[in-house]
Amino acid sequence: MSVSRFGVSLEKNLLDALDDYVQENHFANRSQAIRHLINKNMVEQKWLCNNLVAGTVTLIYDPKSSDLMSHMADIQANFTDEILSSQKFIIGKSKYMEIIAVKGVAKRLTDLSDQLISIRGMQNGKLTMSRAD
Repeated sequence: MSVSRFGVSLEKNLLDALDDYVQENHFANRSQAIRHLINKNMVEQKWLCNNLVAGTVTLIYDPKSSDLMSHMADIQANFTDEILSSQKFIIGKSKYMEIIAVKGVAKRLTDLSDQLISIRGMQNGKLTMSRAD
């Protein structure tokens, strides 16, 4: 793969934000950060285009929350083609973290994560996706 060089003009506040981003994410330089941001944007565009993607749904919850576990099971039963596996971790006295590995059309994975994250009692949740094609 060949590399092309080009110049970029940015307002000072955007350049400062880019430099902060480089430092916070431990990139070697601005070019790496810009490459990462462009690739991230391409992946997000693929989500919108409903291309094949793979990723994880990470959930944080209290397993003792009323009906939470049964709601999770009901939702996951509707996505058996997309769910590859799941793993639960105990991260506190009343706190579990569940990571669900998924692969499928972006819209379906977004629907799955939205339904799980919106369950009453769910403390936190996030969908992460990457290209799978």
